[in-house]
Amino acid sequence: MDVEAERTVGASTQLPRAGAATLSRHQTLLFAVTCAMAVANVYFAQPLLESMATSLSVQPGTVGVVVTATQVGYAVGLLFIVPLGDLLNRKKLILTQLLLSAVALCAVGLAQSWGMLLGAMVLVGLMAVVVQALVAYAASLASPDQRGEAIGTVTSGVVLGILLARFVSGVVADLAGWRGVYFGSAVLMVGMAWLLYRTMPASATSPARGSYWQLLRSVLRLYRTERTLRVRGTFALLIFAAFSVLWTAMVLPLSAPPLSLSHTQIGLFGLAGVAGALAAARAGRLADQGLGNRTTGIALGLLTLSWLPTALVESSLLGMVVGVVLLDFAVQTVHVTNQSLIFAARPDAQSRLVGAYMCFYSVGSGLGAIAATYTYAHFGWVSVCLLGAAISGVALLYWLYLQLTSA
Repeated sequence: MDVEAERTVGASTQLPRAGAATLSRHQTLLFAVTCAMAVANVYFAQPLLESMATSLSVQPGTVGVVVTATQVGYAVGLLFIVPLGDLLNRKKLILTQLLLSAVALCAVGLAQSWGMLLGAMVLVGLMAVVVQALVAYAASLASPDQRGEAIGTVTSGVVLGILLARFVSGVVADLAGWRGVYFGSAVLMVGMAWLLYRTMPASATSPARGSYWQLLRSVLRLYRTERTLRVRGTFALLIFAAFSVLWTAMVLPLSAPPLSLSHTQIGLFGLAGVAGALAAARAGRLADQGLGNRTTGIALGLLTLSWLPTALVESSLLGMVVGVVLLDFAVQTVHVTNQSLIFAARPDAQSRLVGAYMCFYSVGSGLGAIAATYTYAHFGWVSVCLLGAAISGVALLYWLYLQLTSA
């Protein structure tokens, strides 16, 4: 592997300095809360798609593009902003992103046309990559034997943000309209930036050597040289495509007759997936113990099975709840395991690794959103579940292929 060329950008500088800050329990929890608030901005729209479509006179079959636009911004941020964590002061970078997130959220709330809304959502996604800067920062502060657990704890905050975003946005939308969701979140972003400014430790790493463009080229080299990144990135693309299929399309049958649930009622389904968040930290500990591969296989099997009860939504809401719990548990378990393994492979390039890895996530989420709304509009809910099961099955088959070829 051509690792020497890659390490010209920030190799030795990513190791903790003598006397550098370490990751305390309090700081870990603060990072987790920040991640929850930041990532929620990406997912607020999913229970609100119907309201957005009505407000801006958009066809229901195309409103899923709102989710895709956010993921496009997220992907751009992963490639061009997250790697800066290996070059610039991470504290300043994180605070700047939080403040710019507030500006982007206000733009969404003020949007009066379809084009303005999509443009603002791209900016929301672009700034939401602060989550990955925080995950990489946590990984750099944690000791090697605690890295997986620290990543799991911070990722638990990410999962809670994803799940609670739907519930919170549903409640706020019922009370103040869908625009109120984004104005309220903008205020929270400013408040969190102030709190982190007062409490967050200074960056534990020195600036990497080389220019910004050398840093970006080093990200591309990671795709070529790091097999763990490629393998785990493929898993991420597939599991988050399946995740997006469910959470993008789910609002459509739940809000339509005969169920006709309100925003708040639909948002309650997000609470059913809290089991995924509870599993995240444990998955990190299992990866620390060398059980990441086995954990991945079991989780992918559960992911594939989760679509069977989910398909029963029109006759059994309990079946939908069971499916949501299984899917979120499986997706987040694989996600935490993925990150633990790629960080262990190259601890000197954490920001670049997480940016490169999350590009797979963003592509999968965007494609899943488009496919889900199109499939539901033309073929109905059962076909959406078949689509999700097929994607999940491909991920499981890929895992089995890796076991056979590595034996």
